[in-house]
Amino acid sequence: MAETQTDVERRRVLIAEDEALIRLDLAEMLVEEGYEVVGEAGDGETAVRLAEELKPDLVILDIKMPIMDGLAAAERIAGARIAPVIILTAFSQRDLVERARAAGAMAYLVKPFQKSDLVPAVEIALSRYSEIAALEAEVAGLTDRLEIRKTVERAKGALMTTYGMTEPQAFKWIQRTAMDHRMTMKEVAERILAETAGGEVAQPAS
Repeated sequence: MAETQTDVERRRVLIAEDEALIRLDLAEMLVEEGYEVVGEAGDGETAVRLAEELKPDLVILDIKMPIMDGLAAAERIAGARIAPVIILTAFSQRDLVERARAAGAMAYLVKPFQKSDLVPAVEIALSRYSEIAALEAEVAGLTDRLEIRKTVERAKGALMTTYGMTEPQAFKWIQRTAMDHRMTMKEVAERILAETAGGEVAQPAS
């Protein structure tokens, strides 16, 4: 049974980085942490093609690559809803971070990075991507979708502040409460915000 569980949780990752040494280090770190590297690319165009063919669980893109840079590749991959994207960059300037977010990246890593930086970024990207997918399943309209995401983000913040939850725990609590009470996540989030404003937040179930 343990083997089956491991197989289920083994995430498939595509790496795109034009520096072969960094690509090798990244692949080694991921494999050591139990991820499966299903493809590697040295430019953005190949990364997009491989993402479309392999349908990985996660794509890691260097921001500066030949033919097509990481931001353009991220827009294509995120726009097609293929997989969550992490952007690798040698710079931590806010404008690049904002551009990466606008391109659809779920997380970013500043080089040089350690394994202790990589794993949390991977988990954040996977968690945020699954949250967005769950929210998008509730509504069809883009405007409604953005409004719901904002409301749920605020409700998550309220739960994190009040109960010391992590971001994934707060989202799972909202999602589970919605299912248990046959409500939408937006309705649950609005109730949390209303109760928080009134100083009375219902104690989340364990």
